[in-house]
Amino acid sequence: MMAMNTQRPFKVLGIQQIAIGGTDKAQMKKLWVDMLGLEVTGTFQSERENVDEDICTMGVGPFKVEVDLMQPMDIDKKPAVHATPLNHVGLWIDDLPAAVQWLTAHGVRFAPGGIRKGAAGFDICFLHPKANDEFPIAGEGVLIEMVQAPPEVVAAFAQWA
Repeated sequence: MMAMNTQRPFKVLGIQQIAIGGTDKAQMKKLWVDMLGLEVTGTFQSERENVDEDICTMGVGPFKVEVDLMQPMDIDKKPAVHATPLNHVGLWIDDLPAAVQWLTAHGVRFAPGGIRKGAAGFDICFLHPKANDEFPIAGEGVLIEMVQAPPEVVAAFAQWA
């Protein structure tokens, strides 16, 4: 592992999303959409990731935050997106490839799959919730999604930094 005094080549800009899992996304929508007023802006289904989700949003412009309401396509298959109600937290990252390279070199464990397109169309990857001998730093039980921020989000956060 590299020494920790090496300057971090990326910034975490802010919260991009939270993802909530349950067995019935219609029930979750009663709270998040009907009661709290979030807007459903998209849907996503993936058999490989065993997920059927509604993408809801709050806020505006580059400070918009997603709340993804997820249910499994098959309750008996993995990943079990409903097994942890707060499934994961997504963070805007200004330079995702640099972040992955630097964090890996510093002992952070990533989940399988590498950098890929996510449900909202951004490049994403996940920090593993559990550490191991090779990679002793992880989410301590929390799955963390790192999301490549588009240029307008990077610029908006830089304006307020």
